[in-house]
Amino acid sequence: MRLNFVILLPPSEGKAEGGAPRTKWKPASGTFGATLGAKRAEVASALATLRGGDAALLGVGGALLERARAANLALVGAPTLPAAERYTGVVWDHLDLGSMSATQRERALPRIVVPSGLLGACLASDPTPDYRLKMGARPRGFGGTMAKWWRDAVSAAINEYAEGSLVIDLLPAEHRAAFAPDLDVVADYVALDLVTPAGRAGGHDAKAAKGRLARHVLLHSPMIASRKDLDRAVKKFSDHRFRVVTKVN
Repeated sequence: MRLNFVILLPPSEGKAEGGAPRTKWKPASGTFGATLGAKRAEVASALATLRGGDAALLGVGGALLERARAANLALVGAPTLPAAERYTGVVWDHLDLGSMSATQRERALPRIVVPSGLLGACLASDPTPDYRLKMGARPRGFGGTMAKWWRDAVSAAINEYAEGSLVIDLLPAEHRAAFAPDLDVVADYVALDLVTPAGRAGGHDAKAAKGRLARHVLLHSPMIASRKDLDRAVKKFSDHRFRVVTKVN
């Protein structure tokens, strides 16, 4: 299926617990399971060997660490939710897919691609287990960050999925490091960032604006088929704290 564009969004550290009854995640699940399943299995196996991970690897402590470790130890066969329901962070809250009409959601879901430390990449509609593993994490034996370890496989998978399409990148640096656009395959690539009026990076404070920007772009999807179309759509977006800047490959 060729789309006029795909939009790259980060996962969230916050995740809904549980999952739909009788759903069971496996590494080959979802849109990219056939191509990324073997590497996902490596990650799940490594997390099992590491007993789910420690505070240094997972970046949390206390009750959150216990929940994260339990989730990471039960990945294969775990109940799933669509990624858009699993991720509960600020970006996803302000994207607010649930308030879109059925037609708008149907257009949006196949256009949202999420790079992930566990999954490599998934669509917003793909079955996703509860887990915790950042793209910047450095498990023993992976030779660096998860982003570096995933980069070749994730780049190939996303470029193939987005063949002939405009790729709109709203990723933070940690996740952007996992994807290299191939301009011989995709139609074009544009990275959008949010900065303060003075030009400083928006960082964590810009997450809500990023979610609203993603929503704005997705709601304008029938009118976006090129970089110029995207530029026109972005000019109609406004936020009281941040402005959008464009970086092209």
